[in-house]
Amino acid sequence: MDSTEEVVIEKLVHGGQGLGTLKDGRKIFVWGALPGEKVGARIIKRKKSYVEAVATNIVEPSSLRIQPREENYLATSPWQIVPLAAENDYKQRIVKELFTQAHVALPEFSIATAGPEWNYRNKMEYSFWGDEDGLHLALHMRGSHTKQIVKGSALAMPALDAAANDILRQLRDMQVRAGDLKTVIVRCTQNGEAAAALFVKPKTFANANLRATSNIKGIRVYHSNPKSPAAVPTKLLAEIGDCMLTDTLLGHIFTYDIDSFFQVNVPIFETALNDIKNQGSTDDLTDMYAGVGSIGLSVAKKQVTLVEIDPATAAMARINAANAGVQAEVIEAPSEKALAYIVPDKTVIFDPPRAGLHNDVIKQVLQVLPPKILYLSCNPATQARDLSLIAQHYKIMYFTGYNFFPHTPHIETLAVLERI
Repeated sequence: MDSTEEVVIEKLVHGGQGLGTLKDGRKIFVWGALPGEKVGARIIKRKKSYVEAVATNIVEPSSLRIQPREENYLATSPWQIVPLAAENDYKQRIVKELFTQAHVALPEFSIATAGPEWNYRNKMEYSFWGDEDGLHLALHMRGSHTKQIVKGSALAMPALDAAANDILRQLRDMQVRAGDLKTVIVRCTQNGEAAAALFVKPKTFANANLRATSNIKGIRVYHSNPKSPAAVPTKLLAEIGDCMLTDTLLGHIFTYDIDSFFQVNVPIFETALNDIKNQGSTDDLTDMYAGVGSIGLSVAKKQVTLVEIDPATAAMARINAANAGVQAEVIEAPSEKALAYIVPDKTVIFDPPRAGLHNDVIKQVLQVLPPKILYLSCNPATQARDLSLIAQHYKIMYFTGYNFFPHTPHIETLAVLERI
């Protein structure tokens, strides 16, 4: 049974929660709370050494606290309760603490922002809810097993919510049950062209009435095993219209589709690309977690090797490589199986998933010692861990942070290392 504890919040920690200490000495991690606040916190998870909670009553608010834009802000952007400048300060402190804990010294740095503070996301995922009024878009409520009906998100580009609601109207017209639906992913370009992937539970789906419209140029319908996570495809059931999208990065045109990885916030990504280009572009590069090639192809001077694990994304990288104006080779393989492309005389780019670098990748780096490493991370905790393992052979020549996701706890960081 849930219970409530009153606690004073000491600081914000990596992940976005406020940290406090209970009377019995256990740590408590609280969503929706800020440093210095005294809050009433509803316990949602109990462990032997700590508990997790959601703030339900702000007894003594921080002077920095502001009114969130959305009632369901905890679902997507739990830092809607602070101004952007304060958010960036908190993120800088968290990064410094993570690297201090990993015994990695950093040069002075700041957290960069670019583009709009709201409506910046070019990709969103919505769930569904059905009631006596029909079918609705919904988001899961943090700290519970329930959903909340929504019409969109303050973080989403307007074209995303237009596309999601267009699909919703079509599903309503088809009288589709919420129980047959898992989730819908919508993605759009900077020019507002949108495509979607709809994940359904039945192995057959009456999708004949789904259509492309002025709001959405293409829809893929996937059967997804009900026992699998929401957006994991089991079988493609239908493709309606055109699901290919195109954006421009640093003057280079990139093609991707609804399923392949592409950065969610383009303006700040271009800021990071400029930094990578200025700090480490050389005649010959290896991009080890290449995606559709957006980093390697944007910053390469003459030639680049792109290593990508996902076949569909690698196919997009080949399209982009053919149009890049540089010599490019796409290697379809996991980075840990493409170690031969990390060599002693070539700059290497890493932009790994949240888990960070594979151990075999780190071992190869330590064995061959490439002259320069450009490491863009979506998880500074694993980046700090990785850099602590190679720091004895490298010096961090440049380091900065990026606020790719305003009003959320997510932080991206770039480290440029040169061999000692």
